[in-house]
Amino acid sequence: MGRVSFYDEVRRNRRSSLILAAVLVVVVVALAYSLAFLLAPGSEVAVLVLTMVFMGFYVYGSFVGGDRVLLSSTGAVPAVGDEWVYLRDTVEGLSIAAGIPAPAVYVIHSDEINAFATGRDPEHASVAVTTGLVRLLDRQELEGVVAHEVSHVRNQDIMFMTLVAVMVGLVAILSHVILRTFRFRGRRGRDRGGLGVAVLAVGFVLAVFAPLLTRLVQLAVSRRREFMADASGVELTRYAGGLASALEVIRDHNRGVMDVSEAVSHLFFVDPNRSALDALYATHPPVDERIRRLRAM
Repeated sequence: MGRVSFYDEVRRNRRSSLILAAVLVVVVVALAYSLAFLLAPGSEVAVLVLTMVFMGFYVYGSFVGGDRVLLSSTGAVPAVGDEWVYLRDTVEGLSIAAGIPAPAVYVIHSDEINAFATGRDPEHASVAVTTGLVRLLDRQELEGVVAHEVSHVRNQDIMFMTLVAVMVGLVAILSHVILRTFRFRGRRGRDRGGLGVAVLAVGFVLAVFAPLLTRLVQLAVSRRREFMADASGVELTRYAGGLASALEVIRDHNRGVMDVSEAVSHLFFVDPNRSALDALYATHPPVDERIRRLRAM
């Protein structure tokens, strides 16, 4: 992949991400209005404004501190001590090659082979890898996976991926509250005639299907970004075979049994939770397809 086409693809991904983010914002606003309509008929605009202000603080706080919450929820701990010297040096060396500050390094005690990057920008980024990855991959394979995660930081994927995780959580909360409120307040909307019925219908449909829509947004964003991070990682290591070999080991070793929320599974190097619906709703491209593209480079 040429340098010009590579950066054109990065810009294209950013434009697509902004469009998908706008879709999420519209869904959240529609859900918030439906909730305001249910809670305060006749004063829904004022309630909507207050709700949006509250959600603005929620999103900002979650975005700024979301990486710490994510690291904590996955059981990641700082990679300190002599045991992790090579891992820290690898992250630092590849970060220098990428032209970004070295992210903080964490490890997750798991036999699965996996990793993720998080943070709101390259200056506030972290990379976490499982102990299984360090133990079971050789040097070139480990460097390939770390280069992939450092590429997510360099390409600023982590900012959008963290924001998506926050928005998915917010949609889930609003959908749950609306469906619960429908049981007790739905009659108020029906008493307001055709408009009330229409708002209730739209709100109910959104509350039911919004979580699925946000999952599809994760899918659309993550699959293309994973291919890009693979290519960008190869640009850093100058060796596609290391990352391809790592994916082959992962394909044969991982069972997909990490205790990770679906809201953040799209952040990982490979899907941490396997299910029968992965062919339709997986946020990661098929491992074999990633290997095929890397072997062809």
